[in-house]
Amino acid sequence: MPRAEEPFWDVVEALRTRAPRYRREAYGFVVAALGIAVQALPPERRADPDLRHLTGEELLRGVIALARREFGGLADVVFREWGVTRGEDVGRIVFQLVEGGQLSARPTDTIEDFLRGPDLLRELARGRESGRSDPARRDRSGDGTPAAG
Repeated sequence: MPRAEEPFWDVVEALRTRAPRYRREAYGFVVAALGIAVQALPPERRADPDLRHLTGEELLRGVIALARREFGGLADVVFREWGVTRGEDVGRIVFQLVEGGQLSARPTDTIEDFLRGPDLLRELARGRESGRSDPARRDRSGDGTPAAG
């Protein structure tokens, strides 16, 4: 069976067997961030397969945005737990998934593309350092009780 036809999580487990540096959740998260980042592109860019391709920096910014939304001020803690501490780690996950037939890359795509973006942990920790929290999880009851989320 060609690797592209293997179920995603089976490919992830095979990749992690060879190189267990990253938690399995990190792989799913990167793919989710990729999908969201592509959907956020302008319609004319989304419609063209050549223009739809994200740069490493664009994907890294998408990962940061989704992590802040999903994990709020704990985003950097979650990413440390997953073993993902630098943009390069996101790039390594991407290229492992390319190797596993789950994503595609252009011949010009390199791991260095992920080094040009923002500092991953610094950006993820920014919400906690400035005292901001995830607005989706703020108290909505008016009585100081955290919102369910």
